[in-house]
Amino acid sequence: MTLDLAAVYRDLHEHPELSFQEHRTAGIVAEALTSFGLIVTTGIGRTGVVGVLENGAGPTVLLRADMDGLPVLEVTGLPYASTARGTDHEGNDMPVMHACGHDVHVTCLLGATERLVADRASWSGTLIALFQPAEEWGGGAEAMVADGLYDRVPKPDIVLGQHVAPFPAGFAGVHAGVAMAAADSLSVRLHGTGGHGSRPETTVDPVYLAASTTVRLQGIVARELAATDAAVVTVGQIHAGTKSNIIPAEATLGLSVRSFDETVRTKVLAAIERIAKAEAAASGAPREPEITFEESFPLTVNEPAATERTAAALRRALGEQRVIDPGLVSGSEDVGVLATAAGAPLVYWFLGGADPSLFGDALATGRMPDDIPSNHSPFFAPLIEPTLDVGVAALVAAAREWLDSTEA
Repeated sequence: MTLDLAAVYRDLHEHPELSFQEHRTAGIVAEALTSFGLIVTTGIGRTGVVGVLENGAGPTVLLRADMDGLPVLEVTGLPYASTARGTDHEGNDMPVMHACGHDVHVTCLLGATERLVADRASWSGTLIALFQPAEEWGGGAEAMVADGLYDRVPKPDIVLGQHVAPFPAGFAGVHAGVAMAAADSLSVRLHGTGGHGSRPETTVDPVYLAASTTVRLQGIVARELAATDAAVVTVGQIHAGTKSNIIPAEATLGLSVRSFDETVRTKVLAAIERIAKAEAAASGAPREPEITFEESFPLTVNEPAATERTAAALRRALGEQRVIDPGLVSGSEDVGVLATAAGAPLVYWFLGGADPSLFGDALATGRMPDDIPSNHSPFFAPLIEPTLDVGVAALVAAAREWLDSTEA
């Protein structure tokens, strides 16, 4: 029986799960892979699922999808919108949404696996369908590798994958070399001396210190990096206080750093530490800030020769004009960990998921629309079709390019 991919997608979208909590999703995946005839292993890296089909001699190809959702309250208004809630790793109750399209990734990989199995007489080699947990947390791929992934399944000769993005459905985008940024998330805990809001002179105000530090951090990219370098420093969280007339004893900043070069990354992280300590000293803080690294994503690097070969296959499958080069992307991924651990090349591309009609003026103006919801937006809702159909076709074409053909 052929999967109803649209129904699978709507079900996954309606029932997202947070990182390392993808139990329902993993169950759906394992059941489908088993029905296709793959040898299935569950629980790798806590909730990861891998299916293997050995189909004669030939290369080993790994196709990867990620499964987790995000702590985002969905406001798309779709009939299959998520109303799910979950508990994060700190015990906080959160809304949960597939705001990054991992439901698309899972659905497309299931569809591609089913199609490759049905057409197994035309190719030989080993197919690995890997469904990874906790990409959003940045530790899912590493957790699978650390849990003995490549002791349980063969090491691949190539790692392939895709990510849905807010450009026209029907298109794919792939960039050779460094394709996506490295990312570091860190917490900066600033210490002050609390007291009554009416007597600030008796305190060291960590809220003021947090504000000063936030402003100063924006000078790193603007004034410490060369124009030819690239990085992003974002302060996404500021937490302090319990009441308006109480000056708290501490404040915490949550930072995200993106970079495309290890030298730049090192310089930016050192500048963050220097500024945080200097601002604390300038405020008379009782002790230095505590800086804690929480998440880290490596650079996503597409091996150039493998990328050109895969891009050619995508062009044949989707159409010459429908495979574009998106350039460097400042988002981050951990898919490269799977390739690095196997000593295999990586090719990772983007799959268009937005309504093509919204891009009508792009050719005339030379500008992409800036009002289309992006990944992580509470409005993010890829078109079901042609997104799923094209996503399946892209994965199948890429996999078949690397598997041995048995056709005459």
